[in-house]
Amino acid sequence: MEISEELLVRVFSDAYLAQPEIVQSARADFIAFYERDPACNKFLQTFLYYKGFQAVQSYRVSHWLWNNNRKDLAYFIQSRCSEVYSIDIHPAAVIGKGLMVDHGHSIVIGETAVVGDNVSMLHSVTLGGTGKNEKDRHPKVGDGVLIGAGAKVLGNIKIGHCSRIAAGSVVLKEVPPCKTVAGVPAKIVGEAGCDQPSLTMDQLIKENK
Repeated sequence: MEISEELLVRVFSDAYLAQPEIVQSARADFIAFYERDPACNKFLQTFLYYKGFQAVQSYRVSHWLWNNNRKDLAYFIQSRCSEVYSIDIHPAAVIGKGLMVDHGHSIVIGETAVVGDNVSMLHSVTLGGTGKNEKDRHPKVGDGVLIGAGAKVLGNIKIGHCSRIAAGSVVLKEVPPCKTVAGVPAKIVGEAGCDQPSLTMDQLIKENK
């Protein structure tokens, strides 16, 4: 299936005009990349080169299409983003403002997943299901959560606000707010270490003294 560039521009413009919240979310995402990624030296860098940012903005338009019963076009944008950016976000997923996807690659966010505001995640993160249940089957991630590289969060479980998931962890159970979990399967290994782990991007696990 092919869609002309002119049609895609029109679709994106229609989405921005019909739902100004998309632009507000994009602005928050924009600032999130600039403030949280130490390799980002200017705003234009994010806009031109960061596929994590570009994929999230494409998702936001596909989500608008999905909610307006234009599901085939929403699926098309999802498919193209998966092909071009290696980031697969289902258009029915619900994602808040200020999402930063660092080193955006091999990201999967399932159909019934919910991601809160000001969340940071690194490459190879999966918010997936655990079987063929057709109902609510994906994680619900709270505000301010930091998800490390390669982490897999599976099932309809809650990830409490301002918590941290260590790199490479497999999370199968609910995570309380403001905690750090690590391991396979993930277990609580300490406090989150700060009020806003997604903003500091601190992934070190402090040893208990």
